Amino acid sequence: MPYHGSMEERPDTSHLSVTFAGHATVLFELDGVRLLTDPLLRRRVGVLIRRTALPAAELRRDLDAVLISHAHLDHLDVPSLRMIDRGTPVVAPRGVGALLRRQGFEPVEVEAGDEVELPRAAEAGGEGAVSPARVRVTAVPADHAGTRYPMGTPSTALGYVVTGGLSAYFAGDTGLFDGMQDLGPLDVAVLPVGGWGPRLPGDHLNPLSAARALRLLRPRACVPVHWGTLYPPWLPPELNANWSEWPRAFERYARHLAPDVEVRVLSPGHTTRFVRDGAGDVLRTAGSAGEKRADERG
Repeated sequence: MPYHGSMEERPDTSHLSVTFAGHATVLFELDGVRLLTDPLLRRRVGVLIRRTALPAAELRRDLDAVLISHAHLDHLDVPSLRMIDRGTPVVAPRGVGALLRRQGFEPVEVEAGDEVELPRAAEAGGEGAVSPARVRVTAVPADHAGTRYPMGTPSTALGYVVTGGLSAYFAGDTGLFDGMQDLGPLDVAVLPVGGWGPRLPGDHLNPLSAARALRLLRPRACVPVHWGTLYPPWLPPELNANWSEWPRAFERYARHLAPDVEVRVLSPGHTTRFVRDGAGDVLRTAGSAGEKRADERG
């Protein structure tokens, strides 16, 4: 069962780092709490080949939780999970627990609307330990088929809103849906804008629908993900290269549809940082290598 409990007041100053490790693997570091989404940490998944560098080993260490959006092979990769300490809580949609328990994890199965506080009380450290701030992870709906085929237990797809001194939305895989307006406003949205094939089904955000999602979510900033990582080997390289243009197309659409949202494109393996200054309750951003704002691209 999910852990439910009260949250302390939001701190005056809050720090959020977002590291795009490729595909849907994102490391959120919020006020000392480290959360890793949909870990994909190896060079192949099924027939798909990774065309970017593997994530550094430090990415998967000292995690407070892993967040699984759904059970598809490119989002719940069992060999990648085996690289993570078995004591790490894995928050996942209800129906995925049996698979995770077979890998030695103790899953926290959730449905849309469930909340989990991290780090959980039993993991907050012993006497005298300096504990990080508590953050709340809320499971939210996604418009996407979530069952693992061909023999998986039926399960849904979810997104997650992570709330501490700042708020961040990880969409997982989803199409555009009206309920997104109930999730905002947010500080940061991490949205999929592409995939690994020449066509995106309707239950996936593409550059245009992701930009439309910004109007519903009303974030201050957005990091596009789910692009430029996995490629099928049978397609020509020039077609594969076109898929790396997805975040640029998203930037262009966002500039017209949601001009108040700051878009930050990260190359896989790079990080962007956000700071809330309690004095004026203003979200400031600190850049790092591999990212550019839309207005810096021209």
